[in-house]
Order: sequence, then C-alpha cells, then structure tokens
Amino acid sequence: MDKIHLPQLEAAPQRQMVVEVDQFLTDLASLTPVQGQILVVHHGNYLQVTAEATTIITLSCDRCLQQYNHRLAVTASELIWLVESEHQSITTATEISISLDDPVESLWMQGYFPPEEWLYQQLCLQLPHQQLCDQDCQGLLDHEQPTEQPLDSRWAVLESLRQSISDHNGLASEG
Repeated sequence: MDKIHLPQLEAAPQRQMVVEVDQFLTDLASLTPVQGQILVVHHGNYLQVTAEATTIITLSCDRCLQQYNHRLAVTASELIWLVESEHQSITTATEISISLDDPVESLWMQGYFPPEEWLYQQLCLQLPHQQLCDQDCQGLLDHEQPTEQPLDSRWAVLESLRQSISDHNGLASEG
C-alpha cells in the first residue's frame, strides 16, 4: 500500500482518494488478508480518514493458553491536522483547547499519509483487552487425580498421632 502524497491528494478530483485494501499488512500476523477500504479526504487544513476493514487473527486465550481464531473488524474515523512546517506540531502552540472530537494527530501538509500504518494502528486498537477463547473457559484445569505425596519422615510421628486420634474418635462414636 503506497503512501499518499498530500499535495497530490489536494489536487485530486473532489480532493479525496479511496484505497481498496485486500492484502496482508506487514506488521499484523493475520490468517487472512485485511479486506476493506480507506477513504482519505483533504479539507485544506486537515484530513478526514475513515476506514472499514476485517481480517482473522490467531490469539492465545488468557485463561487456558489455547490458540483460537478471532475476527478483527474496524470501523474508524479520524481527523488529522495538516501543519505548514515539517517540524511543527499542534502541541507547539502556547495554549490549545481540544475537545474529544478535535484532531490530535498532525502531518506536514507537503508530506505523506501512510494508510497501511494508520490501518494497522486502528486494527491494533480493536484487539480485545481480555483474550478468551470462550466466555465459559475454565482455564487451566488439572484433570489428573491428585496422587498421595510421600510423607516426610520427620512428620511420621505427628501423622501416627493424628491417625490414632482419628481411630479413637471413630471407636468412641460407635460405642
């Protein structure tokens, strides 16, 4: 997936580009290619990026450690500031007021937008925090019957005392 040169995007018809995605992403270990599309729209001083994509990945269950397949789907939208200087960012201003809907990322307006990297980040944000193969997963269970541990010879006297008390109580309850 090629990077999008922002001046070319600004000159494009309707100042937008649709990137069809049907490939494996470099940094994402997935079983199937990532499929979907990314729409990048140039609005002069910011980019509006939206995407819908899906893939299948293999995860390890946090409880039982078995691997399972998980459908990873993303529907994302982000606004990205375009700054005039390559070394400028939105945080260089002395005071800035940002609401939750405002863009917080920035790109140089003469630079490039990396759709593969952006999509990878969006997919990673969709990974489940708790990875469970099933909601009823019991975790690692010991299915073997517990075997009797050999008694430490230093405890033999105490064990014989416990046994004799147990036998005495058993006889007392019978009589």
